[in-house]
Amino acid sequence: MDIIQIVPRLPPAIDGLGDYALNLARQLYNDFNLKTHFAIGDAAWTGNTQIEDFLINSVDERSTTALLSLLASKPTTVLLHYVGYGYAKRGCPIWLVEGLERWKRNTPNSNLVTMFHEVYASGKLPWTSSFWLSGQQRNLAARLAKLSDRCLTSNQNYAEVLERLSQKKQTQIPTLPVFSNVGEPKQVPPLAERSRRLVLFGSPSIRKRAYRQSLKEISQACRLFGIQEILDIGAPTDLELSSIQGIPIVETGKLSAAEISDILLNSFAGFFNYHLEYLAKSGIFAAYCAHGMLTVSPRVYTSLQDGIEPGKHYWVLSDRLTEITDFVESQAIASHAYTWYQTHNLSVQAQNFVTHVLGNTCTKLG
Repeated sequence: MDIIQIVPRLPPAIDGLGDYALNLARQLYNDFNLKTHFAIGDAAWTGNTQIEDFLINSVDERSTTALLSLLASKPTTVLLHYVGYGYAKRGCPIWLVEGLERWKRNTPNSNLVTMFHEVYASGKLPWTSSFWLSGQQRNLAARLAKLSDRCLTSNQNYAEVLERLSQKKQTQIPTLPVFSNVGEPKQVPPLAERSRRLVLFGSPSIRKRAYRQSLKEISQACRLFGIQEILDIGAPTDLELSSIQGIPIVETGKLSAAEISDILLNSFAGFFNYHLEYLAKSGIFAAYCAHGMLTVSPRVYTSLQDGIEPGKHYWVLSDRLTEITDFVESQAIASHAYTWYQTHNLSVQAQNFVTHVLGNTCTKLG
């Protein structure tokens, strides 16, 4: 059986959503013999027409007609990975929503499942485009939620928003925290056996924000855990990085998923500066958890969200602490985070997608 996955981009473009969809496609094929045809929604994307076993077609322009040509005479089950800014510069992909509405009307037995990786922007500053376009983005998300046969998302906040936008057509929306795009080791060494290394990982903008907003907290974490090296993983930030409080910063540049996995597996801690209420949709947090690292946050979110609890699944820095001599607590946090991750790892998510996309009509191989 085949399905179509619609994504903004795939490798070689650096795009976490594309990596997510490709990893999911691999798992669906390996576990259920369910083959993906990819439809690319970015006309500027360049790449091969096939990755491994998966055929790839791209729109030649962002238009309803171009989308319909990709969906014609293809599998009638479509899994859309939705984030507005992935399909339109200002986050309003009218062409995509109108194209899917026409496809649904004209395709018997069609099945549209939408994974909302984001819903709409909520800019509060009047000089930003998100402030002025938030209403249109919300309207498009509502149309898409009502159009879809099934909706899924990565965190509970989004699920509640989608229920309202769909006017209760979508209820009990499954929330699937994202999985690691850089591997899932079967076994992870304890923190005591790892290099005293702190990792900052992610896009240049995310790492820039961490350095600019949380330099004090990074320094504090290094002092607290006896860190001897800071590894900066990803495309260059264009910041002049050399050291923090005498601790050298090593910029690795872009690395393969396997190379990143090897580094994370032998690193003590991973630092992140992310909106904690949306932590379940962070691929960086997922990667740290999957590799059994101690995840470190500069701040705390007081509510329990998506099963993630501060002080249990990530370390919250506190001015009251200047050093640690007993690492039992930090190991407990790393272990809890690893255990939490296993409840929604890639294999579990593939099963969930089959259940919600196809209604258990596929049997797991082996």
